[in-house]
Amino acid sequence: METKHALDCFAALAQETRLAVFQMLVRHEPDGLAAGEIARRLNVPHNTMSTHLAVLTRAGLTRSDRQSRSIIYRADLDRIDQTIRFLVRDCCNGRPEICQPLLDSLTDDLPTPDT
Repeated sequence: METKHALDCFAALAQETRLAVFQMLVRHEPDGLAAGEIARRLNVPHNTMSTHLAVLTRAGLTRSDRQSRSIIYRADLDRIDQTIRFLVRDCCNGRPEICQPLLDSLTDDLPTPDT
């Protein structure tokens, strides 16, 4: 990932509503949510939500598909993966064992699957 693309992602997420939208879409993967449903859940006017979704889409953090009369938005998990990798690619000066606590913390709060 180039620095410009990473900055686009950071800029898109550096606003409270857009961050909330992105987090909501991550929670609703892989099905996504309709634009109107996102606006309703976050209590944001539809035209304002459209602007926020456009910013997230231009940054590559979301993608959309038309389903009948609705536009369904989904988080682009590959893009966020690239962004995280951009942040830590030079982690710990080539000593990955130092980064292990960071890597472990990424999965600490994940729910365990039912067995």
